[in-house]
Amino acid sequence: MTDPRAVWRLERPGNGLPARLGRRPSRLTAWFLAAAAFLTFEAASVSAAEPGVDPVFSTWRAKADPAVESALAWLRRVQQEDGSYPDAYGDSTGVPALAGMAFLSKGHLPTEGPYTVPLNRCIDFILANQKPNGLFEKGNAGSGPMYAHNIATLFLAEVSGMVDPVRQAKIDAALPKALALILRAQSVKKDDRDQGGWRYHPGSNDSDTSCSGWALMALRSAKLNGAAVPDQAIRDAVSYLHRHQNAKTGCFGYSNQEDHCRSLTGMGLLCLELCGEHGSDRTKLAAEWVLRNFRELPGDQFEFYGNYYNAQAMFQIGGRHWQEYADWMYATYLPKQESDGSWKSREAGSVYGTTMMVLAFTVPWRQLPIYQRDETVDEEN
Repeated sequence: MTDPRAVWRLERPGNGLPARLGRRPSRLTAWFLAAAAFLTFEAASVSAAEPGVDPVFSTWRAKADPAVESALAWLRRVQQEDGSYPDAYGDSTGVPALAGMAFLSKGHLPTEGPYTVPLNRCIDFILANQKPNGLFEKGNAGSGPMYAHNIATLFLAEVSGMVDPVRQAKIDAALPKALALILRAQSVKKDDRDQGGWRYHPGSNDSDTSCSGWALMALRSAKLNGAAVPDQAIRDAVSYLHRHQNAKTGCFGYSNQEDHCRSLTGMGLLCLELCGEHGSDRTKLAAEWVLRNFRELPGDQFEFYGNYYNAQAMFQIGGRHWQEYADWMYATYLPKQESDGSWKSREAGSVYGTTMMVLAFTVPWRQLPIYQRDETVDEEN
């Protein structure tokens, strides 16, 4: 096989990509994708500027900040030396990836500050558990490995450029293989209903919106970081989500247009927002559905998952949608934090619950580049 070289260049002024705190130029060794296309990554510009404080968040910041720091301190305390966590799914690659994103979401870096050790442990655990085919897999992956793989790929795409040179070289080698696997897993779908999506195994012929949402965000993060992710892969994933949105109500379902809408409509809305559909009829309809129904989320089987996506999506929408959701979210979930700093989720345990709550609470900090909104990037998608 030819050894393709990655082509690097600094971000062009005015390209709309979000500033990445502490990012530095680096280089990726790319692997060929299907049909001999290969992935390339760009370095991101360095910016130490802290984003402005969201006016809605300003009313909650005094309470939310210490709650988040308490949660991150708990995540640091309970982490195992190898980077895994003592929880139901803690030895899968997905949970350390969520923990790593939780640390990043508050502006903490793997090269300096109080959370360098747990952040680097998260990175090292994922990198140490990549299979020859590119799959990040170890331990209890739930229904199948692709779910954790997609989250792990998203995390590495987000943290790439923030790490020391040795880890960067390992990420450079791992990410192209991980992304190629995601693209291969998408390409095996044959049925019209499932095309464009993903399921729990690389060779699965069917799809579901939950697994597909994480895969799409992983591709989107990599694309924002300069990877040559094919536009068609993004378009196909968006079309898949379109087919799973109820055209009348605006809700998104799991395998059809009706199941698990409380926990999945925020997911569908966020993915459409991130893929250039801000202000479309579809996103407006979904946002109104969330606004009417989010108070029914507590007690749902996938409550923490749903809250995470709702918070991200409503922040993207902004205005009264974010105002109403943020006020409810902080008022509802701040009192539910345990004295040790964790949140307990019945769907997947305390580590998962804590990471998802932190990621929801820290939306206004805008530290994770994938959740920046730029309506001018890839509008054709």
